[in-house]
Amino acid sequence: MSTPSTLLTLRIVSPEETVFDAEVKSVQVPGEDGLFGVLPRHATMVSNTDSGLLRAVGAQGEIIEYVIHGGFCEVRDNVVTVLSRSAEKAEEIDLDRARKAASRALEILQSDMAEMDFARASAALRRAMIREKLARKR
Repeated sequence: MSTPSTLLTLRIVSPEETVFDAEVKSVQVPGEDGLFGVLPRHATMVSNTDSGLLRAVGAQGEIIEYVIHGGFCEVRDNVVTVLSRSAEKAEEIDLDRARKAASRALEILQSDMAEMDFARASAALRRAMIREKLARKR
């Protein structure tokens, strides 16, 4: 059994809502420079996050997975707060929807509009491809 000193509080917050708020044993976050892990009593830090899979081990040993898309992560006093543009449970990803989003982003990148909105279309394609990859794994 875990004691309070061996647990962290993980909060995943999107612009619309608090998506997740519970105690966990560990967290692995997709950082801007690669994955980083957080365990209890981690030093205080703030980091940019990237699109990818956030994975945590729950207080009872269960695996918790969310797909996040950019934002920030703050670690302070055994609380990990992830502020993300969007977050969704990995097992709830709709493969068909992810494929359609990737297709739309590719169309924009291949059109004349890509010059005006290349960064947004590229980011949308990357998010869709991450979602599609994770949905196929399930």
